Amino acid sequence: MNQNPSSTRSSSTPLASSFERYLQDKGKGRGGDGGNYRRNAERELDRFAEWAAGDRGPDDWTGIVPDDVDREPTVEDLDERVFREYARHLAGDLGLKQNTVQTYYRYISAWCGWCVNEGYLKAHYAQRASAMAPLPEDDGRKPGDQQAWTSEQRHAITRHVDERARDAVEAYTTLPEDTGTIDKQRARYEALKTARDRALVFVLAYTAVRVGELLRDPNDPRRRGVRWEDLSLEDGSMDVYRKKQQWDAASLPDPVISPLRSYRKLMDPPTERWPVFPTFDQRTLAVLVQEELADRGERPAAIDERREEYARDLLLVLDEDIRPPSMTTDGARSVLQRLSETAEIDIDHPKHDYLAPHGGRRGMGEVLVRAFGYTMAARYLDNSEEMVRERYSHIEAGELGDVATEALEEVDI
Repeated sequence: MNQNPSSTRSSSTPLASSFERYLQDKGKGRGGDGGNYRRNAERELDRFAEWAAGDRGPDDWTGIVPDDVDREPTVEDLDERVFREYARHLAGDLGLKQNTVQTYYRYISAWCGWCVNEGYLKAHYAQRASAMAPLPEDDGRKPGDQQAWTSEQRHAITRHVDERARDAVEAYTTLPEDTGTIDKQRARYEALKTARDRALVFVLAYTAVRVGELLRDPNDPRRRGVRWEDLSLEDGSMDVYRKKQQWDAASLPDPVISPLRSYRKLMDPPTERWPVFPTFDQRTLAVLVQEELADRGERPAAIDERREEYARDLLLVLDEDIRPPSMTTDGARSVLQRLSETAEIDIDHPKHDYLAPHGGRRGMGEVLVRAFGYTMAARYLDNSEEMVRERYSHIEAGELGDVATEALEEVDI
């Protein structure tokens, strides 16, 4: 006779035992193992568990288990006072910004609500007013989600990467005939890297595609990064796996086509299944080459000799059609940090001292809303019109301010 799963769920269940089921329910992909939400929620649940066990917090904090009991924290130890103490811990002990406190608490609150639905808890203690009282007020903004590239910044970064790519390609294509093989390879590698960086910046600046839709996310196997087979430069479109969990076509406006076309010609990928933006990380490519050539029957000594023929492993994977992984979203941030610094772009933002990937999307949203209104911008951004109106409400507020000014002038107040 099968046991009812709910009968195994009780108030004596250790906290950690409930976490895995919750994370599987919230995760993406096969088995619920992927997704950014799962990764972030797991991090905060682990912190909550450490705090509950007395391993985090002030020196005099001993955890939520009674002092005379020797066991790990369980669901039966939870009540609204526990969540109130944790809210106070987040708000006062860690020096976090108010929106970050709210974000971290929401992960714990969501798990608490799940525990109620699954029969672990009788009430959603985390959402009670007394539990949430120590939390700072939320000003409605998401931390780190407010940067938008200005027109000046967009022009500065695209001009910078264009000049770098043009110089590197010209240096490679005009090498003297007697240039040594390794020197030619170094020049080709530099040309490929600058051309890739230029194409990436132009795509982020003008398409408004989310960086997670464009590149590989190690936490979500479905987001493997766009491949050349996903692009149609003739039609000006690109297939991406959208945030709404389905494939959809994104537009490639005119400014993006030329950088992509010249980059593709220079790279000449062995197959259409190659990533558009492969990683250039030397350690990753070194391991990939060694493993792939070993699988093809090459001995270690022969592999070493083969690698020594190339200035960079990237050039070897191109010649041998060893398909590399796509650059990751973190990799794109590193690229933009480097380029923002070399371009000496003036950036005034409380969180980012570089042009962050999401800022390109948000900056393009500003352009679209001002030029064509919220409805058209929502279609291009793959968002609801309601969300676009909320995120770009400052534009409408400014326009209404102009109307008010004009009205005052009309009545001559």
